[in-house]
This record gives sequence, C-alpha cells and structure tokens, in this order.
Amino acid sequence: MALAIQAVTFAQQYAYSWLHPAPKKTDQPLKLGVLSSAQINAAAVIHPTETHPDVILYAIASRDSATAKSQAHKYGFLKSYGSYDDLLEDPAIDMVYISAPNGLHFEWASKALDAGKHVLLEKPFTSNAMEAKKLVEKAEKSGKILMEAFHWQFHPAAHCFRQILNSGKYGKIIQTHAIMTSTPEIPGGDVRWQYDLAGGSLMDMTYVLSFTRYALKADLPLEVISAKARPAKHDPRVDAAMDAKLLFKTIEGYDVHSTIYTDMDRAWKMGVIPRFWELPSIEVETEQAKIYFYNAMMPHVYHYISITDKETGRTTYEKHYSGGPQWLETGEAYWSTYRYQLEAFVDKVRGRQPAHWVTNRESILQMETIDEVYRKSGLPLRPTSVMAVSA
Repeated sequence: MALAIQAVTFAQQYAYSWLHPAPKKTDQPLKLGVLSSAQINAAAVIHPTETHPDVILYAIASRDSATAKSQAHKYGFLKSYGSYDDLLEDPAIDMVYISAPNGLHFEWASKALDAGKHVLLEKPFTSNAMEAKKLVEKAEKSGKILMEAFHWQFHPAAHCFRQILNSGKYGKIIQTHAIMTSTPEIPGGDVRWQYDLAGGSLMDMTYVLSFTRYALKADLPLEVISAKARPAKHDPRVDAAMDAKLLFKTIEGYDVHSTIYTDMDRAWKMGVIPRFWELPSIEVETEQAKIYFYNAMMPHVYHYISITDKETGRTTYEKHYSGGPQWLETGEAYWSTYRYQLEAFVDKVRGRQPAHWVTNRESILQMETIDEVYRKSGLPLRPTSVMAVSA
C-alpha cells in the first residue's frame, strides 16, 4: 500500500538522521536548492543530503515565504525563498531538486536549466512525451545534468533482481505483472487527482512501468494490447485506476506479455480490510521459475526477492541492503533508495562514473509508453504546458 510504505520511509529516514550524525563536509560541497515544500522532500533529498559529505542544504523555496522559512529552520537550510524564481536566481546554487506537481515539472526544470543548475527531477519526468523531448533537448544544449528521480533503481536489491533475471539460470522471460495501489485512497484534495496538473494513477504510480521496463531492459512496447481506466468520480479525464496489457520484445529478440495495474482508490478486502500488505511489486515468470520482487519501490524499508521453481514448487528468498553487482563496496545497509540515488547524482555532477543512471532517453521512452497507454484507454494525454508549446 503506497501511502503506508511512504509514511514508514519518512519515519525511517528521520530516525536515521539522528542515528547517523552528519559527516564532515568537503571544503567546497555542492549547494543544493529545493523547489517546493512537498512532503516527499525530507525522505527524498533532505535526509540523504545530511549524510552526504559533498552536498549541503543551501536553500529551499516555496510559493509562501513563511512556509519556506519554516522549512529552512526545521531542516537547517542556510536560505529560504518565497518564490521558485528567486531561488533559481541565486548564483551560488549548483543543483536543484524539483518535487512540484507533475504538470509543473517541465516549466521549472526548464527554468532551472536556463539558470545553469543541474536538475534532479521527480517522477513522472514531465506531463507527456512531447514535453520530455523538449526538456531533454534543453538539457543537452545547456550542458547541465538532468535526471528523473526513479530512486528505486539505485538500490542494491534492484540490481540483484536484474542480475537474477540476466543470469539465464531460469530460462527466458515469459510474462510479467506489476502492481501499485493505495488503500485507503489518495486524499480527495491531493494534486494527484487534478487533470490540469497531470494527475492520474498511471502518472503517480508510473513505477509499474519502470519495474517492467527495467526487468526486461525494454524500450517501447511493440503494442499496448489493452488499457482499461476506471475514471475518477469528479473528473472522467483522470484515471483512478489503470489496468493495461502490453507486448514487449526483449533485446534477445523474444516477445514478453506484461500487465500493469495502478489504483489510487483500491477497494478494501471484503469491503472492510485495507490492503496493507499490497506493496508496489513485480512478478516475472520465466520458463523455469516465478521471480517476485516484493516492495520494489522502497526496498530499504523491507523487501524480498522470492524465486519459486515451477517444477518442484520450492521457494527460496533473497534480501539485499548493501553491496551488490553495481555498488560493490560503496554504501551502507541503512542507506535508502534516495541516498543511493543522491550518491550517483553527485558522482555524475562531479564528473565521476555513477554506479547506476537513469538516462534521458529512458525518461522519454517512459513518457512515450505512458502516452500510449492513455491513448489505448481512451483518456486524453496529460495537458502540455504553455511554456512547452512555445519552446
């Protein structure tokens, strides 16, 4: 259940910030600016920055100056700004993290690049694929680093999951199924329900497509076979839930059928029991086994990778909180997905080779896939910003 696991990771990261004191910072650490006062900020970038020796919490901006000051005082930012523009005009800031509503991603990432800042941009990358392509073009021209914050991909558990699939030990992949839901529902006033701000379950829970494409190392699907949306009660353009079937071709050249399911208002079990156990996960069926990555979104809180042999029915389990095929000796067992992500982002900004990276091409392909699912479902694409249209 998405809301529950997010609440747990917020509490966990707060605790770790006390248990693991801030390290001594380098002589010239990167200065981080945060655009928005979103709830996700603490777990996603603030606490990870506290334990990174080469980044400091420099400035935070909100559309309300009092809120910005309050957040700066609470978390130890050196400065606060009552507008996003004011923060971007600060020449001292090296990089920004943007967690504004989906529909504002293009505008503020574009302005940040224009201001000469490196950008860590929350998922989904943009409102649609057209915006994604234009934003990437701007990043390439600016020479600045732009990355979509698919934090889960940076965790050792994700790398070990892919290593299992890549090993060939269990034969070819036949099909996949990914799910992400919320019970109780996402609150009614949340921006994720607003069409004009690029809301919808497929947008907010785009992890299911990320899980799937990551597992398959796939680009665009050959076909979106079907897509059925359950419209939100207040606005039929917004998908409260999305159930889709896609056909991919792997780089090895064989077809894989995949299903995805997202739901921001998941029905309770038997109408009375919230589905607390239903965490964002993916199952991959191969010729010889079923491989299940439970809680792929927040594996630092809790996860397991189960491997069930189809012939014997025997199931084995794996858990990975540090090390792994990409991080090797880098990282600590207490690091969150976000902390690993920040490590990679700083490495990239500093000109080092990161252990993992979400390329801009991947982000464009992700948005193109989302667009295709919306088209197949009969719902309109999320609206393009005026700034993107004129760009």
